[in-house]
Amino acid sequence: MPTDMPERLPATMQAIIAREPGDATVLALAERPVPAPGAGQVLLRVLAAGVNRPDIMQREGKASPAPGVTDILGLEACGEVVACGAGVPAAWMGQRLMALLPGGGYAPWCVATLAHCLPVPDGISHDAAGALPEGLFTVWHNLFELGGLQMGQTALIHGGAGGIGSLAISMAKATGASVITTVGQPERRTALVDMGADLALCYRNEDFVQGCLDFTQGRGVDVVLDMVGGDYIRRNLQAMAFGGRHISLSFMQGSAVTLELLTLMQKQLSLHSSTMRPQSHEEKARMARAITTHVLPLLAKGAVRPRVHTILPLAQAGAAHTLLENGEVFGKIVLRP
Repeated sequence: MPTDMPERLPATMQAIIAREPGDATVLALAERPVPAPGAGQVLLRVLAAGVNRPDIMQREGKASPAPGVTDILGLEACGEVVACGAGVPAAWMGQRLMALLPGGGYAPWCVATLAHCLPVPDGISHDAAGALPEGLFTVWHNLFELGGLQMGQTALIHGGAGGIGSLAISMAKATGASVITTVGQPERRTALVDMGADLALCYRNEDFVQGCLDFTQGRGVDVVLDMVGGDYIRRNLQAMAFGGRHISLSFMQGSAVTLELLTLMQKQLSLHSSTMRPQSHEEKARMARAITTHVLPLLAKGAVRPRVHTILPLAQAGAAHTLLENGEVFGKIVLRP
């Protein structure tokens, strides 16, 4: 039982679920119990929740929450602690946290594991904080832990206008790396450079492989963060430097790829990939500690910032999904309960 559960909370709430697998029209408000935090958990009054592509996959029936996890969508939120579960000091009450969630963010209240939460630095708005957790964990783990990106190296970040891509640009630049990014709309190149990219290439009419080789004077890039898959994998390898690390986050052009092993061997390249949702409790807690140490100070001083494209009411979650699927979003969409 929670150590501090305010009586003022209602018994039920209106939250967003997918009635059945399908397009954005299957999203609907449904009555669900206001959850109570268990041991090591906190109950958050949700101030803002980010919208992510894994939410779309869950809506489509392509991904499912783990057994026992709520059917309410939403993998990240910023919220105020309004109740503490067993083992959580009451001093956390009233604190603003950014939470990585297994589900439940598209709601007025959600339960979060305290070890998977990050304190919100002063000066960061509710909306910005709601757009951050999934991206912070994903970029930190993939670009810096798996990819080993270091000061003075060069990263190729595909999908620079997306929520993950735009945050990755900001984090890579803040740690002293050079950044090349790709974008589909040429008018966004200037904004991406303003966000920290050293070079922004329009993949519709520019060869990103040649662009990377020209920028690095033929050496190639040290790390690739790829969300595209398909034929991009082969081209990414061509753009990489000796000893480079390739990270796959998604595969919008297909997961089945053909690789030339000779290229991997001659350049001594390594391939990595990960998804956040299946990570163990302990791994997520470890990442949260590392992010608190290495990234939150950059957020606090403004060196890292998310880009929020638009803010919509929770009831318009379907419109948010449609926007994201249409490819017009520059940054993140945030929902407010």
